[in-house]
Amino acid sequence: MELFLTSFGALFSIMNPLGTVPIFVGLTQEHSKKEKAVIAFWTAIDVLIILLLSFFAGKYILSFFGISLNALKIAGGLIIASSGFALLTGKFGEHKGMKRKRIQEDIHSREAVSLTPLAIPMLAGPGTISLLIAYNQEYTLTKDMVIVLGSMIVAVIFIYIVLKSAHFIVKFLGASGINALSRIIGFIVIAIGIEYIISSIKALFFSN
Repeated sequence: MELFLTSFGALFSIMNPLGTVPIFVGLTQEHSKKEKAVIAFWTAIDVLIILLLSFFAGKYILSFFGISLNALKIAGGLIIASSGFALLTGKFGEHKGMKRKRIQEDIHSREAVSLTPLAIPMLAGPGTISLLIAYNQEYTLTKDMVIVLGSMIVAVIFIYIVLKSAHFIVKFLGASGINALSRIIGFIVIAIGIEYIISSIKALFFSN
């Protein structure tokens, strides 16, 4: 249970579907309620595919590029922490490359927005991918892998629920409410990133 809660909490915080809500609302404002639900569903499916590929292909990526796990965790920790700072300062969309002007362009130029920009880079970005590659190397027992997979599936289900309810969430919380929650999540994400960096430095210099 501890591993499930830890992995789910890390994934949900780093992906931060609440931070994607304003982007989702902006990109789907001309769609019907049914179309919005379909986009939310396919975004969740795309995110799950990206998470699975990251988790299972992680060791091959590290091996191909000759990257050590500690190096990956430090790099991933920096990316995760920078995402947290973006959330904390209210610049999450800009950090992901989604400025207001680009959102308006995507509304008129894209038929499908579930894969890009919603699934990647908004939800399953470099921080999420590096986290799962690290999990692949850390949790090699079948039981642990099943637990991590379970946390991934639950996180994706939550993403679907949040995106499907995006317009309601915006009406209920308002922009200020979403920003407040994003800042709280941003603080947690920064802590996760720093923890990854500290654990990697300890492993590098104090393992012997």
